Amino acid sequence: MRKNDDIVNHMRNAPDDDILELVHALMHDYRSLQYRFLRDGPHDITHMDGKVLGFFGRHPGATQSDLAQHSGRDKAQLARLIKGLRDRGLLAAEVDQDDRRNVRLSLTDAGQAIQRTLRQQARRLSAQAVSGLSATEREQLLTLLRRVKGNLDPQDGPG
Repeated sequence: MRKNDDIVNHMRNAPDDDILELVHALMHDYRSLQYRFLRDGPHDITHMDGKVLGFFGRHPGATQSDLAQHSGRDKAQLARLIKGLRDRGLLAAEVDQDDRRNVRLSLTDAGQAIQRTLRQQARRLSAQAVSGLSATEREQLLTLLRRVKGNLDPQDGPG
């Protein structure tokens, strides 16, 4: 049974100067809206399912090890996710001809359809999120967020 109200990740009264808490709340709301209609639909897609499908959509033929390296997630957790997606017909597996120990994964037609739906929903939510902002304000917001991200990136940040 899924819990629809997530009060742990909702900090509605975050202090005005806690920018990262606001960014976290914003992303939580975005993800919640993005996956609500799929979660309640015929495929029962979770956020992590969507992330795994997205990875193999961008990297067809990648392996479970590639996903683990990219995501930093536990291999056992990823194995369960991949098995579930394969069982539901969203991921296809093919043994690597050069190294039969490796299994190459890619989206099935059904998995591709879900990815298209997720991208369409992401575009709708992005447009909704910035509605009422001028083109200049959207560019300023992007510039400022990139700068904040750069400050936290160990390779780019001030250190």
